[in-house]
Amino acid sequence: MEIETTRFGSIAVDDERLITFTKGLLGFPGRTKFALIQTSEENYFFWLQSTEDPNLAFVVTDPTTFFKDYEVPLREETQLELELSDPAAAQVFVICNKIDDWLTGNMLGPIVVNAANCYATQVVLTERKWNTRQPLLKLQSEVLAKSA
Repeated sequence: MEIETTRFGSIAVDDERLITFTKGLLGFPGRTKFALIQTSEENYFFWLQSTEDPNLAFVVTDPTTFFKDYEVPLREETQLELELSDPAAAQVFVICNKIDDWLTGNMLGPIVVNAANCYATQVVLTERKWNTRQPLLKLQSEVLAKSA
């Protein structure tokens, strides 16, 4: 599929990289179709790019890269919504933000993807161990200059 983006121009995306949010993302209920785009040769970070709005994209990462003990308990209704028969087969991502010289992740609003059918949803956690601006990585000065 060919999609338009403001960051990369027109790009081809494999069908297996297309994700459908069953209810849209929090704050963007009308946007349900996204593509997961690898940012570079390393595979820690991805762009979650809307296929419906070229301006709408988020940097996402697997939170277990930074916190091995991070878990997302899935309610039965979420499993049914995603048609997820085995919760262990779910892929989890968090939306990242740059706050000062830190890359942070929204650990209270993870995105859960059923890799088998590419259905996704954003869930809200209440565990006080995590927060919406959880520090993931201290950015180096050359990274800060590129993102400014």
